Amino acid sequence: MRRAGAYVALTKPRVIELLLVTTVPTMILADRGLPSFGLILATLVGGAAAAGSANAFNCYLDRDIDEVMNRTKRRPLVTGEVTPRAALVFATMLGVLSLAWFALVVNVAAAWLTFAAIAIYVVGYTMILKRRTPQNIVWGGIAGCMPVFIGWAAVTGGLSWSALALFGVIFFWTPPHYWPLSIKFKRDYANAGVPMLPVVSDDKRVAAEMIGYTIAMIACTLALTPLAGMTWVYTAGAAGLGAWFLWATIAMHRRAKDASRKLNAMKVFHASITYLTLLFVLVAVDVFLPF
Repeated sequence: MRRAGAYVALTKPRVIELLLVTTVPTMILADRGLPSFGLILATLVGGAAAAGSANAFNCYLDRDIDEVMNRTKRRPLVTGEVTPRAALVFATMLGVLSLAWFALVVNVAAAWLTFAAIAIYVVGYTMILKRRTPQNIVWGGIAGCMPVFIGWAAVTGGLSWSALALFGVIFFWTPPHYWPLSIKFKRDYANAGVPMLPVVSDDKRVAAEMIGYTIAMIACTLALTPLAGMTWVYTAGAAGLGAWFLWATIAMHRRAKDASRKLNAMKVFHASITYLTLLFVLVAVDVFLPF
C-alpha cells in the first residue's frame, strides 16, 4: 500500500481535483443539459490519467529542484520510494493510456487536446519555461486551461467561442492563484534557482500584476453571458464573485506597500480556489434555470 501511495503522490492528486472541478460544468454548458453519465465518467477518468501523467513527468524532471525545496522534499523521487526510471515508465504508461482512452472511448478531438495539454505542461512549462522566465506560470498555465477545451470537445467534438471564454477565465486566473503560493515559498524557489516572479520582483509589483490579471479574468467571465446565453443569475453571480476576488488582490497590493502590515498572501491563494469553484458551480447551475 505504501508503494502504491507513492505512485499516487507522483500524480499530485490535489492538483487533479481542481482540474476536474472545471471539467464537469464545462460539459454541462456544452450540452446545455446533463451529458450521459458514461461520457462524464469517461472524460473524468481520462482527464485524471492525463493530468497524473503530466504531473509524474514533472516530478521526474524537477527532482533536483524538489530535493532542495522544503515544500517538495518529501516527494517520492526525493525520498527514494520511487526510482527515477520507475517514475518515467509510470508517467509514460499513464500518458499513453489516457490518450488511447480518449481516442477510443470519448473522441479523437479530445484525445488531441489531451496530448497538447500534456506536451504544454511537460515540455513547454517544465522543460523550457520554469527555469528560464519569471512569466513561467503564465504561459505554462495554458496546460491548466486545457480541461475546459477537452470537456467541451468531449461533448461537441469541437470547440466554440464559449469554450474560449472559459479558457480565458482559467488562463487569467492562474497567476493570481499561483503567485501568492510562490510568495510564501519564495526562499525555496530562490534556493532552487527558479525565477518565479515573486523571487525576482518585489511584492508590490507581483500584487499589481495580480490585479491586472484578475480584471482580465472578470472580463472573460462576463463575456460568457452573450457568448453562451447565460442568464442574469450567472451574470450577477460572476460579477459579485469577481468583485470579491478583485478586492482581495487590491487589499494584498495595499498591504504590500506597507512594510508594517502582514501580506497574507495565502489568504488570496485560498480565496482563488473558492472563487473558481463557485464560478464553475454557477456555470453548471445556470444551464438548468427555467428562464
